[in-house]
Amino acid sequence: MRVSLRARFGLLALATLGLTATGIMIGEVMRLQPCPLCIFQRLLYLLIAIFALGGVLLPGWSRLWGLLVGLTATGGLGTAAYQSWLQFFPDASLACGSGEPTLIEQVVNWFGVRWPELFLATGFCSSKDWLFLELSMANWSVLCFLLLMVVAAHLVVSTERRR
Repeated sequence: MRVSLRARFGLLALATLGLTATGIMIGEVMRLQPCPLCIFQRLLYLLIAIFALGGVLLPGWSRLWGLLVGLTATGGLGTAAYQSWLQFFPDASLACGSGEPTLIEQVVNWFGVRWPELFLATGFCSSKDWLFLELSMANWSVLCFLLLMVVAAHLVVSTERRR
């Protein structure tokens, strides 16, 4: 069965919105306190959803949308990997949330002031308060962003083949 390019972008948007909603729901149910890196990853998932919706609405630019998804997923992978590293080596995590705010913390604070229900960061980046199959939420996010990079590469390549 052949799935159209628009449908693939639509599924990608639904998947990233679903990941975001799942993270929020787990946080609420388990009363977890998200850290600045968690919230930044949430923002990146939402940005990927926006780019994927761009692929649905403007399929003529699907290569651009696929590249933007891939670049955003790469940034997310780096962020999630850094948070995973902080969780594996908590003594190195003194920089997260202390001292002058980093660019990521400034972005998260800006969103947190405007929409505190979704973007207020109150936790510590080194905390592993939730584990599933011995992996933290940051570890799962590494895997999800890696998968999103593969999907983005597939979207770009499939767009190239059609031209």
